[in-house]
Amino acid sequence: MKNSKAGILFIFITVTLDMIGIGLVIPSLPDIMRRFVTSETSVSEYFGYFISLYALMQFLASPLLGAFSDRWGRRSILLVSLCVAGLDYILMAYAPTLEILFAGRIISGLTGANITVAMAYIADISDDKNRSANFGMIGAAFGLGFIIGPAIGGLLGHLGPHYPFLVAAGMNLLNFFFGLFILPESLQPEMRRKIDFRKTNPLSSLTKVFRAKHILPLLLVYFFFQLAGQTHPSIWTLYTETRFQWTTAQVGLSLAAVGLLSAISQGWLTRIIIPKIGEYRTVIYGAFGYAMTFALFGAANQGWMMYVILVFSALFWAAPPALQSLISHNTPPQEQGELQGTLVSLSSLASIITPLIATKLFSTFTSASASAYIPGAPYYFAALICLVSWAIIVREKAT
Repeated sequence: MKNSKAGILFIFITVTLDMIGIGLVIPSLPDIMRRFVTSETSVSEYFGYFISLYALMQFLASPLLGAFSDRWGRRSILLVSLCVAGLDYILMAYAPTLEILFAGRIISGLTGANITVAMAYIADISDDKNRSANFGMIGAAFGLGFIIGPAIGGLLGHLGPHYPFLVAAGMNLLNFFFGLFILPESLQPEMRRKIDFRKTNPLSSLTKVFRAKHILPLLLVYFFFQLAGQTHPSIWTLYTETRFQWTTAQVGLSLAAVGLLSAISQGWLTRIIIPKIGEYRTVIYGAFGYAMTFALFGAANQGWMMYVILVFSALFWAAPPALQSLISHNTPPQEQGELQGTLVSLSSLASIITPLIATKLFSTFTSASASAYIPGAPYYFAALICLVSWAIIVREKAT
């Protein structure tokens, strides 16, 4: 029991630190880019590449790290990834060139894939009585990291753009030494297996989307929701700095507010809204509400408006869980595991695509040569995606 408690504590800290590390660097990232490029258009585009590259490497490496942990155990993979992540953050803090900064980002995406191993560790040490609670704790770690990371990152970035990277490095290295002494192995030698590289192809689960004809419209709406939802982490920093002249501290605190509202909505409002109006109506109202609020974000011309719109938009954040429940209800029990893998792959794909589109739209419509100055263009694009989602789900409900 002590070993299980120690393992759960370590995994909770590890996932929290992974999320904090992501959030720490976002508020000061434009200033990091300005060390290497002077054009604001280039800053915007490189920002998008930087965000997207992490998601791409995590997407590619997740099944591979999972397979490595099946072969050599969870403990060793987790500890190595933490140590490498800590050293990598130091590299990025003092990167002398843009190429080295991006090389560091590739490494951080690879080590960030340790979340797959962390989930496997939890599955190893859980039983039917505590499995839901243990995975719920991991969900809480995600939310906590997204709240703490941007807040601390914004304050540290105000002191200097390299400080968030150094703090992220210190946290990962401290956790490495903590795990070195307290983390037990969860996968016994007799349970380990050889690596089948055919099963480490991250694209395989995506191909299954097109075979699921009966839920294809729902999966399409899910993917559109993920595409639109990635707009905030992709563009929020650039948008608020440009439109409202927010400092890194203000950006960090506002992103922390997003995380806090998300926790409230997902943990409390979802339990009230879905039972009252049902899953389909929750998704329908949510898709339309998303379209409306993303358009409002794009049209906002005062910083305080962003907070008002955020609070209003949180009312519609019950839509993704309701949609996921609808998809699950329409999938046979023996295919649930495969379904969850497909949903994760769709989310990962959205995390790769949206930063590229959002930052390109932003740079195009804020550059000196732009035919029209529209800094809210990425949010208008997200609104359009959600409007299409609304039309699809309304049609699906009618059939």
